[in-house]
Amino acid sequence: MHYETIEVIKDGAIDWLWLNRPEALNSINTQMVTDLRHYFDSLMENDETRVVLMGGRGRAYCAGLDIKSASSRNEKAPFGQGMGFQGYLAEVYIRMRRCPQPIISLVQDAACGGGFAFALASDVRIAAENARFNAAFIKIGLSACDMGTSYFLPRLVGTSLASELMLTGRFIHADRALATQLVSQVVPEDELQAAGKALAEEMLLASPMGLRLTKDGLNMAVDAAGLEAAMAIENRNQVLCSKTEDAKEGMRAFVEKRQPNYIGR
Repeated sequence: MHYETIEVIKDGAIDWLWLNRPEALNSINTQMVTDLRHYFDSLMENDETRVVLMGGRGRAYCAGLDIKSASSRNEKAPFGQGMGFQGYLAEVYIRMRRCPQPIISLVQDAACGGGFAFALASDVRIAAENARFNAAFIKIGLSACDMGTSYFLPRLVGTSLASELMLTGRFIHADRALATQLVSQVVPEDELQAAGKALAEEMLLASPMGLRLTKDGLNMAVDAAGLEAAMAIENRNQVLCSKTEDAKEGMRAFVEKRQPNYIGR
């Protein structure tokens, strides 16, 4: 599939997903939303792509909404479930969480507003040393509770820090992001892709169903009503995994002290 504002590069079972508007710091316009909605929707029934590495071409990860484009009266606003562009963009983040593949965001320089939300909606975040994140919405007269930020951020860093960042729009830089567990790793910018690839390859050592159902289980457990509800999801997923040929192969490989040869069923 050819996209106008993103680039998808297949690397075996890994997809490299690049936001590809470097001249605009990968800011979000309607076409980018259309492209991302299509891409993440296509992953639902895709058993070849097992991990997604998401980054931004050029200097920045994503500077947020392209305000000039959003202010243009020459572009017809999408329907977006009756809420125009707001609802149209919001669906991207839902599809990021709904798709069964883990998403690893590789963040350099600015991840602002909707770009911050892209990183938050990912499963893992790796930051370059120059990375900086902010809930920019509040800086332009809007609420900082936007694009899932009020859902994701407190769950990652706690309510106090989330409130500080969202009520001020101030930046959190890579060192503090690591200290507060907003990101998993900080590396020099020229090592960002290698760090992401290494993590993706480690994920690929898991069985295909085991990897997918782990993301599924984590999604459910975050909002589970309690221990028993979370364990019900775990039990379901474990029963499903245990009946696959891959589970039998994984156990054989463990006993034989070798790497398993998974076949995806």
